[in-house]
Amino acid sequence: MRVTVSHNRRKEEIMRSVDRSFDDLFKGFGTIPIQIVKEARKWTGSRMDFSFDAKVGIVSSPIKGFVDVTDKDVTVDADLGWLERLFPAKQAQAALEGRVKGLLT
Repeated sequence: MRVTVSHNRRKEEIMRSVDRSFDDLFKGFGTIPIQIVKEARKWTGSRMDFSFDAKVGIVSSPIKGFVDVTDKDVTVDADLGWLERLFPAKQAQAALEGRVKGLLT
């Protein structure tokens, strides 16, 4: 799943916002709460590679992807694994896009 959102702030500000509020991006889609465990993230320039296990009840799924921050937009690209089957793609994409926009305000 890939979401790109435009911004008009300094790239460094956006990177700090993403780093500070990263967990909020993936906490849940719709009414299903997701617990994030075994999180790893690494910034290389203005790109953050991440991975974590998304735990839903007693089941967990590995999630990995990246966040790329440019002077004009933020792109979040995430492989949701089997969780993609639980959520309609458009609903999950809309939820993630809304959360990214929330970070940018």
